[in-house]
Amino acid sequence: MLKFSIGVDLGGTNLRIAAVDEKGVLLEKVTLGTKVALGRDHVINEMSDAIRHLADKYRPNYSLQGIGVGVPGIIDMKTGMLRESPNLPGWANSPVHSQIEQRLGTRVILENDANAAAFGEKWLGAAREADDMAMLTLGTGVGGGIVLGGRLWHGMTGMAGEFGHITVESEGVPCPCGNRGCLEQYASATAVVRMAREAIASGRAPGLDRAASSDPEFSAKAVYNLAIQGDQEAKRIFGRVGRALGIGIADLVNALNLPMYVVGGGVSSAWEAFSPFIFEELRQRSMVYAATAPEGSLSGGQGASAQVEPGGPTKTIVTRALLGSDAGLYGAARLPMIPS
Repeated sequence: MLKFSIGVDLGGTNLRIAAVDEKGVLLEKVTLGTKVALGRDHVINEMSDAIRHLADKYRPNYSLQGIGVGVPGIIDMKTGMLRESPNLPGWANSPVHSQIEQRLGTRVILENDANAAAFGEKWLGAAREADDMAMLTLGTGVGGGIVLGGRLWHGMTGMAGEFGHITVESEGVPCPCGNRGCLEQYASATAVVRMAREAIASGRAPGLDRAASSDPEFSAKAVYNLAIQGDQEAKRIFGRVGRALGIGIADLVNALNLPMYVVGGGVSSAWEAFSPFIFEELRQRSMVYAATAPEGSLSGGQGASAQVEPGGPTKTIVTRALLGSDAGLYGAARLPMIPS
């Protein structure tokens, strides 16, 4: 009998649940709204009901391995406590793992959502041929995950992979974490919008000004659309995104010497606008990258087709993620399939 598991992507706005078999085939996906205003118990009850319904639907033909849940925030991996989650107000220091497991009566693995996305890209995405990899997720903030020997690496307390808080500018923009110049302040969707509004306020960005004035939900995507149309200020902003990422990734390459670094999340859809600047910075700032760069990367970027070649020369690949917003779902579903 084939095995399957349930993956959950629990966000502050949407709750996505998927049944995935052991070969990575998506059996079914369900999307619900996350009604955080109704409280933690309501959200967990609604999620558990949806998981139970989906699991019961496929149990006659598949053997359920368990449930994987990706959550934004800091998780104590030993206790299953959600220590902090900016997108889930009122959930701090709550025993989310045990609450879900008690309701479902089956194995549940709670994981940081960026870690789950990294695990998804390792299993079925850009890093499927790499046993060791790191992923940066560019969304509202910047997250990350590290896979070593085919398994997620959590560090001492489960907080490894906080790439968004690598310093890329020593006296840069203040970050809510207390630091200044964090990568998150230059390479997230929030940062793109902030830089656009700063440019508008300076009077040097008429194109951005018109776009923001006509769109009450002015977003990073609108800035990207202007960049690909040739707007100079929008292009400058994505150049700043790429340079910040290049500095951060150069630090990771120098420190970790992994074969693959994957860039995902919503902002990665602007890859063509910012990736050339990543590689410019990498060449200047990482002697490890310079010694292991794939052929051709010195005259251009690496694309999503870049792959680690088993048994081939040792190279450092930096590339775009392939699974899009489903990376976290697949990664969460994969977690219960791995022996503990």
